Amino acid sequence: MKHFDVIVVGAGHAGLEAATAAARMGSSVALVTMRKEDIGTLSCNPAIGGLGKGHLVREVDALDGVMGRIADKAGIQFRLLNRRKGPAVQGPRAQMDRKLYRETAWEMLSSYPGVELIFGEVTAFTGTDRKVTGVQMADGSEIAGISTVLTTGTFLNGVIHVGDVSRPAGRWGNDASVGLAGSLAKFGLPMSRLKTGTPPRLDGGTINWSALDMQPGDDDPVVFSYLNDRPYAKQISCGITHTNEATHKIIQDNLHRSAMYGGHISGRGPRYCPSIEDKVVRFAEKTSHQIFLEPEGLDDSTVYPNGISTSLPVEVQEAYVHSIAGLENAVILQPGYAVEYDFVDPTCLRHSLQVGSVEGLFLAGQINGTTGYEEAAGQGLVAGLNAALSAQDRDAHHFSRTDSYIGVMIDDLVTRGVTEPYRMFTSRAEFRLSLRADNADRRLTPVGIELGCVGSERRAHFAKRSAAYSAARSLAEGLKFSPNELSDLGFKVRLDGQKRSVFALLGMADIDRDVLVASIPELADVSRETVSQLANDALYHQYAERQDRDASAIKANEALTLDPNADYSNVGGLSAELARKLGERRPQTLAEASKIEGMTPAALTLLIALVKSKVRMSA
Repeated sequence: MKHFDVIVVGAGHAGLEAATAAARMGSSVALVTMRKEDIGTLSCNPAIGGLGKGHLVREVDALDGVMGRIADKAGIQFRLLNRRKGPAVQGPRAQMDRKLYRETAWEMLSSYPGVELIFGEVTAFTGTDRKVTGVQMADGSEIAGISTVLTTGTFLNGVIHVGDVSRPAGRWGNDASVGLAGSLAKFGLPMSRLKTGTPPRLDGGTINWSALDMQPGDDDPVVFSYLNDRPYAKQISCGITHTNEATHKIIQDNLHRSAMYGGHISGRGPRYCPSIEDKVVRFAEKTSHQIFLEPEGLDDSTVYPNGISTSLPVEVQEAYVHSIAGLENAVILQPGYAVEYDFVDPTCLRHSLQVGSVEGLFLAGQINGTTGYEEAAGQGLVAGLNAALSAQDRDAHHFSRTDSYIGVMIDDLVTRGVTEPYRMFTSRAEFRLSLRADNADRRLTPVGIELGCVGSERRAHFAKRSAAYSAARSLAEGLKFSPNELSDLGFKVRLDGQKRSVFALLGMADIDRDVLVASIPELADVSRETVSQLANDALYHQYAERQDRDASAIKANEALTLDPNADYSNVGGLSAELARKLGERRPQTLAEASKIEGMTPAALTLLIALVKSKVRMSA
């Protein structure tokens, strides 16, 4: 029998990050998956990143994870979303070449120090109903491990649906994991069903591209990994088309044949990525919906029509696809389908992602009720890191929602649970002005270095980047100009006699950053990337300082005891909704109050002030 410190079951995005994170921590790792082809598979949309999701990829990369580096190698169209808005809510996103992503993932994993790949099906856990000591394979062999990370994706009792036809599967072309689901049941964990869906895949050679608008990538592409400064692959454009009234009528006339609307599916789907059936029903007033036609590879004619996921019968899919401009003669290579699967209620997990009632068992990815590659990767890293810490008899590390989107996600999952597949958004982060995609390394790489999960290449790169930033920040704060001097340089500022630092000027919306830098010889050697970091920090400087103070106060006072008889309706500045929720829940501590849905840092600061004022009054 083989013995490992950490066993990771599943080689999807959660599994890749779990295995590599544990290995970087110095643990011996077995990564168990059914087939080589499963490693790095993009099961649904051929894209990485997006709003909120791009932040997660950057944070995983800051902790020396692999997703960002793989995506930079395989990306064929990079776009920074929300470019016209503030940097706090901008999100890097890129189309992937599916084949190149798998090949890059395999190349990285097959030679990753400390990771041994084992191909086969895991059918059961070994140990007791309170402690996992390893896994049993379908051939009867066993693998022993101190910690086990389960990352089953949509395979746990997975069923795919196309119209009224259903069959066990975790995704098209793969079997479901049934035996493992039965073994998991012995732990008595709270479980339920969720569903997700995918659109039909089209043959790009049968699409009339000349009739469509085309969307190229950015001229100055923003990549994911801090170790890279450019894409590696050739860049392409995507097509844009729309559904129409004829499309909607075909769907409406066949709603009863949809797996979801026909009553074949009990699991709840993602509200923010609805099927085309959902869109037609929920947004009945709309006469069209946008579709992005996303090529799946440079040498692959397959096209992913983003925006029309479905579980309608194949013939109905063909009819509504052919009603769409540019797709009149499109050939469907693979029908769209819905997949329903088991998930574990994440409130039974600790913040380390260990199952609270089972020693040695960690869960990551869609098994915890999330949706998306990026959410899975973030959880995988947390689970793998903590599985290694547990195997080394070290204390678990908890990511805080005050310092990372990873912390926001984990805290949301384990304290609030899910009623639908969880998806990350920037709006979920109370401290999003500080938790930007551009500064993820400054927030998290030092944490990773302290824990031991950051390699030498990353440490050296971070040290160089940090030194450049610190020197530039010191220079920008030290260089100050009077209003007259700025006026001589061509900048319009208030003639108030106050000198302004270059750092402050970089944060002013009406100051052209490039012109400012070009006007000051001392900044000639500062890189464009560093200037951009300075400008982002300057823009949010005042707000970020306040957020930092609030975050520090909240963290320092999480154990603060609240008055069980407090009249929250009389707390000035507290919204009526939060006053009502506090009155109903009666949280015992500030930490408990912070878990109430809709709770804000400002409201928690009011509660801290309320408790401290009563302490002063009683003294």
